Amino acid sequence: MRSGLYRKVIVAPDSFKGCLSAREVAHIVASALREGHPDWEVVEFPLADGGEGTIDVVVPSLGGSFCKAVVSDPLGRPVTARFGLSGDRAVLEVAEACGLKYLAPRERNPLVASSYGVGELLMAARARGATHFLVGLGGTATCDGGAGMMRVPGLREALKDCSFELLCDVSVPFVGPQGAVRVFAPQKGASPEDLPVLEDRMRAFARTMLAETGVDVLALPGTGAAGGLAGAFMAYFGAGSVSGIDRILDLTGFDAVAGDADLIITGEGKSDLQTLSGKVPLGVLRHSRGIPVALLSGRVENHDALAAAGFSRLIQVSPDNLPLEEAIKPAIAIVLLRKAAYTASQSL
Repeated sequence: MRSGLYRKVIVAPDSFKGCLSAREVAHIVASALREGHPDWEVVEFPLADGGEGTIDVVVPSLGGSFCKAVVSDPLGRPVTARFGLSGDRAVLEVAEACGLKYLAPRERNPLVASSYGVGELLMAARARGATHFLVGLGGTATCDGGAGMMRVPGLREALKDCSFELLCDVSVPFVGPQGAVRVFAPQKGASPEDLPVLEDRMRAFARTMLAETGVDVLALPGTGAAGGLAGAFMAYFGAGSVSGIDRILDLTGFDAVAGDADLIITGEGKSDLQTLSGKVPLGVLRHSRGIPVALLSGRVENHDALAAAGFSRLIQVSPDNLPLEEAIKPAIAIVLLRKAAYTASQSL
């Protein structure tokens, strides 16, 4: 740590889902730190792990531009989806097309939700000259294994000479007790009775992919990500899967910016054991090279496990007695984040 009053602090959070974007969280925390410590250098460094907010973080880092395309949402309704373009490299989030965000709670039903719009989004990016695709997986309303995506006319031919990197923070198989259906479909509106039906559909499409590509997605790790979309990308387009947060930290040059920091503040909407399976805070911690990392999150569970992982401080933004529906109101979250920023600053 430097002598005197000067300090360098990196504010590197994920989004607080359903409440504030990563950029908003970083700005709120950084502004509070600057007001309290005008002699500090505070760097805003919003992050993502391949899910929500990925294009907003990655595209500016690549010097790219944002594009729009009208595609189908999970129920086939037209929506305007964004993607990024930097030269021949496209940055996409599959949730821009088949995201859970488009559905009201009563509409959530993976038996009918389709990933068709993802194929349309890919075609739009290809039409703009993209040949290399960074694809963020996460936040989907679908569990169709990518069958909907592959129904887009001409998709396979249009993308045959393209390359793909899948940015992902989970590693789940295509089917099985820990597979896409059993783990994630209930969160997308599936009932217990729906699960075996969805699993049968996934197995049937796996057989189709094997027949058409020679790739057995049932034997590959990580193919269940994004409701099985990862499996279709791997089988039809030879995609490789990488840790979303590690790749994004590389693309954004995090190590160079944070290398001489005195403190790194990271965070997310909720921290628990899933945080330790490849989420933004864990990626930041792994790249901290001994710099203290304070974890600032809306809710903090599994405190002992998170502390044992190496976070220097665990700070819960929302009081335990504050209902979630109140805590995620932006006006309330902003006030609480500013208070949490002060607490985090006491680490120095």
